[in-house]
Amino acid sequence: MKGDYQDLVDEISALLGAPATLENRDFRLIAFGAHDSDDDLVMDPVRTRSILTRQSTAAVRSWFEAYGITRATGPVHIPAAPDAGVFRGRICLPVRYRGIVQGYVWLLDQEPGPGAQALAAAMEVAERIGVLLAEEAKAGADLSREFLAVLTAGRGWQQDMAVAALRVALGPGAEGLHAAVCVAPWAGEAPASVPGAAAVCVVPGDAVGANGVAGASGGGPGGSGGGALAVLLRLRSTDALAPALTAVGRLLPRPGATGTGAGADGAPGPTAGLSDPVRTLAELPAAWAQATAAARTAAARPLPGPVAQWSEIGPYRMLAALAAGPADDPATRTLLGPAHRELARTAEVFLDCAGQAGRAAAALGIHRQTLYYRLGRVEQLTGLDLDDGEDRLLLHMALKASRLHG
Repeated sequence: MKGDYQDLVDEISALLGAPATLENRDFRLIAFGAHDSDDDLVMDPVRTRSILTRQSTAAVRSWFEAYGITRATGPVHIPAAPDAGVFRGRICLPVRYRGIVQGYVWLLDQEPGPGAQALAAAMEVAERIGVLLAEEAKAGADLSREFLAVLTAGRGWQQDMAVAALRVALGPGAEGLHAAVCVAPWAGEAPASVPGAAAVCVVPGDAVGANGVAGASGGGPGGSGGGALAVLLRLRSTDALAPALTAVGRLLPRPGATGTGAGADGAPGPTAGLSDPVRTLAELPAAWAQATAAARTAAARPLPGPVAQWSEIGPYRMLAALAAGPADDPATRTLLGPAHRELARTAEVFLDCAGQAGRAAAALGIHRQTLYYRLGRVEQLTGLDLDDGEDRLLLHMALKASRLHG
């Protein structure tokens, strides 16, 4: 369909004598027409960002929507606003299908501007674009339903049937490498499009833990009734994950930003996890388990980037598989209570430092004698001997499992 969109955008550009761009209703770029103008104002900051990043910011979207484009049924003239990065006025052609807005065609306004007859002809082309976008949206809804069924179906024949239905819905796109992505918590609907995605759906909070995947409660993805965004990404190769990581990173709000999927009331915002590549859709449930575990790990510990990869979360791979819920070992139960958070943190840092007291004290910013006192209290509360390898292993696993589950 992308070629059809480009042809129709080029047709509008020819009708109106101005370069046009087409965006979906989420302001993600679909197609744009070339221009050979020497006018520096043609490529103002807003248009440049839209073309280079294939999307617009929430602030830009709100600014344009304030002119009533979501309700308009005909061309909307929008004046220039240099302070907002809009150096030239715009003409917006709403793209609708059966009264529902599907996207927008944008043109730079100029003097004397297109006449009423040319605009009417351009709106007819916009209607044809609306039909294509509506058909694509319906196909996406079907894919979303089949994708969700795969992620939430019970093991055995139900899962086999769901995978077969998804394979049919994807068509030729079912072949090749894919990876699963989990973004959680996620509030609201799925985005209309995600670059490189074969399918997108929102998994309800009570279903995030389907197929034995931990995280349906507590601090993990979908915890406290929240859902998770699931994305099936197409991959070019097992080694080239950079585009996938970039696409997933764009789903996360920037620090300090609010919006769909962002945390509220100061709560932590969403985190994302990326599975290992899979070669068949039958491996998708296992990939979803990896993605949810990676997202939970991203919420449990600081990471160098916004997305946690399953292949890089180390011991949390095993903990996610073993710990279906918060740790409740009798030896560590008291230590993990709210009254002993500082002692638990001290023990975790000490074990993370391989039992090296000097490193642990420096990391905690305390005197070594204070560290020894706290570790003695940890041994009293747990009955564990921190000189014993198996006792250390038990305590370390309990602490990490507790962190994993919030």
